[in-house]
Amino acid sequence: MSSRLLYNIRQLVNVRMESALLRGPALADLPCIDHAWLHLEDDRIFSFGKMDDLPEEWRHRLKAGASEQSHSGEDQVRVPEPDVEGIDARGGLVLPAWCDSHTHLVFAGSRESEFVDKIKGLSYAEINAKGGGILNSARKLAATPEGDLFKSAWLRLQELTRLGTGAIEIKSGYGLSVDGELKMLRVIRQLKERSALPVKATFLGAHTYPAEYRDNHQGYIRLIVEEMLPVIAEEGLADYIDVFCEHGFFSPAETEQILTAGLGYGLIPKIHANQLNLSGGVETGVRLGALSVDHLETMSEETIRVLAASHTIGTLLPTAAFFLRMPFQPARALIDAGCAIALASDFNPGSSPSGNMNLVVAMSCIQMKMLPEEAINAATLNGAFAMGLGNQCGSITPGKKANLIITKPVPSLAYLPYAFGSDLIEAVLIDGQKI
Repeated sequence: MSSRLLYNIRQLVNVRMESALLRGPALADLPCIDHAWLHLEDDRIFSFGKMDDLPEEWRHRLKAGASEQSHSGEDQVRVPEPDVEGIDARGGLVLPAWCDSHTHLVFAGSRESEFVDKIKGLSYAEINAKGGGILNSARKLAATPEGDLFKSAWLRLQELTRLGTGAIEIKSGYGLSVDGELKMLRVIRQLKERSALPVKATFLGAHTYPAEYRDNHQGYIRLIVEEMLPVIAEEGLADYIDVFCEHGFFSPAETEQILTAGLGYGLIPKIHANQLNLSGGVETGVRLGALSVDHLETMSEETIRVLAASHTIGTLLPTAAFFLRMPFQPARALIDAGCAIALASDFNPGSSPSGNMNLVVAMSCIQMKMLPEEAINAATLNGAFAMGLGNQCGSITPGKKANLIITKPVPSLAYLPYAFGSDLIEAVLIDGQKI
């Protein structure tokens, strides 16, 4: 068993003995310990407290370690027996790593030409209608070998980990064929097997209609239900099933048909809902017991009321709204109504080509008027719950995975979203190990 002690922590953030999904006023409650220490055992959080209350045996070991450090000049010290590693946070904050519950990390190429089209005035729907958007990514993916897809996705995952992401959900949806969707999900399975991060897989075959099925919706739905889902279930390739419920994509009735079939194979529903219009996606998701409904740029008072009265999490994706120059999600109205909300990056090549959760948190405060405490809770603990990982990640809780961010010395917690353009991460620990 290996032990690590993080000490000289200016503030230990999101400290909880028990975890629960946060909604309404509770989202602004972010328990912290000032001038703290944190004890890790192997890959788990073990205990914590104030530096003034550090047990004497730990204090003695740290003094011995500091003496060794003064001779070696090393930042990280090995203290005497028993084997304990001391990590000096040097006045930085320590918080749980980000839990990004909505990404499209596996894709075959970028789409910056469409970025220019958007600058010239074309809408997301117009680009999709002329064969761009999701269909563009599908063509590239079909031509890319599985091994190449894995290599590029692995590099992206490593980059996001360095930016502080400690748990992630990855969707398919750029295959739009039996072979393509299965190829994507098998790449996600490889990422699960190789990465130390908790990785959740979501089947999003219903991302859009392939060109050959544009006028034959039931033909493509039969392909999903009769040919994709049985193989996905047999090979255990997905945890969740998702549908893009939107005008011009999948109607509420079609969404329900696909999600009901997925439920029959044990796949928990999620929905891309209300991004472009009041699509009925939120109501469909709540009726089917969806774990989350994601996007929510377009919401009415009644739709907010329906979501607030449910157990479904509303996942907000502000960087997608930013990139598409759309109105931001009405976070304040959702929180004040009592909705449970999470924050995620929507990392994808078309509408959010960034998985930087630090930017997501900052943008949520700047553009959606979320308090820093609300944004951090939504991007950690509630994000974990939006992946079914609320008991494993997202807070400083004994027994949870030691996936952590150590910041550089900063004057306050609010400085993290305030200084949105600065690299404020000193180190990231995954399973208790610095990456």
